[in-house]
Amino acid sequence: MILDTNALSAVADAHPGAAAEFAKAQFIAIPVIVLGEFWFGIKQSRRHREYERWLAGSLEFCRVLDVNTETAMRYAEIRTELTHTGTPIPSNDAWIAALCRQHNLPVLSRDRHFDWVKGIRRVGW
Repeated sequence: MILDTNALSAVADAHPGAAAEFAKAQFIAIPVIVLGEFWFGIKQSRRHREYERWLAGSLEFCRVLDVNTETAMRYAEIRTELTHTGTPIPSNDAWIAALCRQHNLPVLSRDRHFDWVKGIRRVGW
């Protein structure tokens, strides 16, 4: 399962629904894009030290997914498809969707616009 930023944040805050879905997953991946967004949030937080420690410990159990040439091709496909259907999504979420499609993994997210992307499955909580 790939974590979106809102899922990573919810797991960090021990949200029961997100934590339950997280616990069910056999494999957890975090896109480098999500790490950037999460680190940005940590820098803005009063609890930044707590979140930094939590993230350092959590990354031991997760795979960080980098963007590569295949991801870029999938990103272009997704953006084109969504443009044609008139349902664009935020650019960072298109990158996350591209990684989902590339690795054939669902995304844990509250963002329903992932449902517009063909070939991926969103898991909510």
